[in-house]
Formats: sequence, C-alpha cells, structure tokens
Amino acid sequence: QVQLVESGGGLVQAGGSLRLSCAASRSIFSLSAMGWYRQAPGKQRELVAEFTSGGSTNYEDSVKGRFTISRDNAKNTVYLQMSSLQPGDTAVYYCNAKDGTGLFTFNYWGQGTQVTVSS
Repeated sequence: QVQLVESGGGLVQAGGSLRLSCAASRSIFSLSAMGWYRQAPGKQRELVAEFTSGGSTNYEDSVKGRFTISRDNAKNTVYLQMSSLQPGDTAVYYCNAKDGTGLFTFNYWGQGTQVTVSS
C-alpha cells in the first residue's frame, strides 16, 4: 500500500509557474513508476510526467520544455515544476504510483490538486 498526498495547486496567470509536491507514505525507490497525471473537465485522465524504474522520465508532448519532474528519495517525494503555464494546463493533477510489474501492477492515486491557469 502507498498513500499519496499532493500539495501545491492553485490559481495562476498564464505564463506563471507552480510547483506540485507528492509525498508518499513509504519509500519510492522500489516503485516501478511514479509521476503525475491530469484530468481536465470532459477529458480523459492523461499522463503528464513520470519516472520509471529504470530511471528514465516520460513527458506528455505539450509539456516538454515547460514542466520538470524531480524526486527526493530521502523525503519520499516527487515534484512537478510547471513553468510557462497556459490555460490548456488547467486540470486536476493527480499523483500516481505504480507498484509491481505486468499483470501484477497496482496503481495508487492521490486525492488530486486543482491547477487553474487564467488567460
């Protein structure tokens, strides 16, 4: 089991920045993946950025060069630094952790944090 607690969302003007934090209840070192998804009204939840167990990172195309995912293993925390925010980034952002592999992968989700970008 992994409990995830997000913080850092809010209202920001276009072009501004926010940093999201996700604190896990246990070590994140052994997780198969950990990162951020978002869901805008009327749209499906989509991957924003994540770390995989091999140490690589994946980013959704529209956030490349604007968002940066980072981690602090000592604090069991993953961050998402968001810059040059656009109204299209408005969504509820969810922290996600994957534990296990293949058919035995468990997904854990945080409660979500609202990010609103005004034009």
